[in-house]
Amino acid sequence: MSSRAASPSPQPAPPWKVWAGLWTIYVIWGSTYLAIRIMVRTVPPLLGAGLRFAVAGALMLAVLRIRRGSLRVTRRQLLSAAVVGTLLAAGGNGLVTVAEQEVPSSLAALLIASVPLWVVLLRGLIGERPGRATLAGVAIGFVGVALLLLPGGQPRGVSIAGLLLVVVAAASWATGSVASGRADLPADPLVSTGYQMTIAGVLMVAAGALAGELGDVHWGGLSAESLGAFAYLIFIGSIVAYSAYTWLLQHAPVSRVSTYAYVNPVIAVFLGWIVLSEEITALTLIGAAVIVASVAFIVRHEAAPGPAAPEEERTLERAPA
Repeated sequence: MSSRAASPSPQPAPPWKVWAGLWTIYVIWGSTYLAIRIMVRTVPPLLGAGLRFAVAGALMLAVLRIRRGSLRVTRRQLLSAAVVGTLLAAGGNGLVTVAEQEVPSSLAALLIASVPLWVVLLRGLIGERPGRATLAGVAIGFVGVALLLLPGGQPRGVSIAGLLLVVVAAASWATGSVASGRADLPADPLVSTGYQMTIAGVLMVAAGALAGELGDVHWGGLSAESLGAFAYLIFIGSIVAYSAYTWLLQHAPVSRVSTYAYVNPVIAVFLGWIVLSEEITALTLIGAAVIVASVAFIVRHEAAPGPAAPEEERTLERAPA
């Protein structure tokens, strides 16, 4: 989630620290889909997702307030943070959380891996001109998405409605990613993220209350596993991982940091299979291979030096997790 201000050039860091940071976001963001799937077993989805982001955002802002003394932003910046946060955290993560009540975590992660494809598509719609190779990669990637949506190709008990909800979440996250590069957001990315998470979290809690989820909360029925997953999503999935991501952007090339886009779904599929014994069909594997390969191609092609696009346009936002 970045402002329009140009990012400073990465400051060199020891390779082992860079790789430690990369594996942190590889594993943590890959595991959040599993944690969401476990959380929604006994925690209502909108309330769970909303409280996750509201608490994580409030804690982040509190720490930044103590360390920096001021979190002053303009009204326009706060409004921009609200809009972008709604698209990213509420429209992206919130819808994924609702969908994972019936969609396996591995399948959700694979569909969310299409976010870079949507970003390129949206860039084309607003007047930018992605190269032919990038567009070819997008077309191939959406073939993989279509394979995952084919009736009869999913694991047993998965509805098309749930899968389409994840696709909408991916499109929402991509829209927020594109908007964040053009909106007047707070210059400090951590402050911006703190406001985005807090505002989006409050909105999701309100949406959950309007949907009647407060009546679905049975304190005695909340499992230890779901509560543990909820805590993991707040402190590890939101705070630790995003801090590592921000550090990486300051100390490693964007092209290397962006590799999370095609590593995370692989991690998610493995964890869903090994922890929850999620079924993986042959068609799922084929669709996964097509999506991951196309995203890897686009990330590397967009990050390659060249006159086609300036560096700020070649960066890809993280996927919702």
